[in-house]
Amino acid sequence: MPKPRHATSAPTELDLVADCSRCFALCCVLLPYSRAAGFGADKAGGVPCHHLATDDRCSIHADLRERGWPGCVAFDCFGAGQQVAQVTYGGTSWRDHDDLGEMAAVLSVVRLLHEMLRYLAEVARRSPDPDAEAVRRRVLEVRDRTPVELLTFDLDALQEEVGDLLAAASARLRDAGAPDLSRADLAGHDLRERDLHDASLRGALLIAADLRGVRLGSADLLGADLRDADLRGADLASVLFLTRPQVATARGDRATVLPPDLPAPAHWA
Repeated sequence: MPKPRHATSAPTELDLVADCSRCFALCCVLLPYSRAAGFGADKAGGVPCHHLATDDRCSIHADLRERGWPGCVAFDCFGAGQQVAQVTYGGTSWRDHDDLGEMAAVLSVVRLLHEMLRYLAEVARRSPDPDAEAVRRRVLEVRDRTPVELLTFDLDALQEEVGDLLAAASARLRDAGAPDLSRADLAGHDLRERDLHDASLRGALLIAADLRGVRLGSADLLGADLRDADLRGADLASVLFLTRPQVATARGDRATVLPPDLPAPAHWA
């Protein structure tokens, strides 16, 4: 297997977005999914999805939501798929690898690393910090290691370190007097009259919450559960740490304002 290359510069935004043309449908094969999570069926890890064609393309990609597969629409590997396929395994397909369990575990690790890189890239854009830059470079170095090295690395400690840096950036960017609703259970609540401008909504349960027309300012949405949250007409242009999977599970319309790097999901139209 070719020796993994080592990154020397920051990953571009494109590097942290899934590029299925450079992957071998790893998520459709290696990862498990369930009907309860919006995948239309139950599947064990290492088993190819029954909609996967021989060219590693999804045979129902054009109408996944309509066919009962919204989980696929919301899933994002943050570019880990092409990294694992083309760099970690040097262009080797899952079809030619004899340990799919290892490959699945590596994909999960790299996905977490790429998610960290995505957040650290946001810190670099909005509130540059030498400590965050140093950690970003370390994450890149770890990301480019061999499968065995990736699977034996202390990922928990790195996640904690990154989490502290994100919290510090959040504190710098938000109003110090803004509400702290971290991990609050706001599922189903009508939040249209709540002051959520610059609020900390880290890990908050916002399932089916009514946020129509709410202006969130630089609210911190790291890990917030936005499934079926009503974002119609809401202004999220400056929120922190919002990801495509979060947006894809929410409800919105053409009046919803998202951060510049997040396109509106097709089904919102």
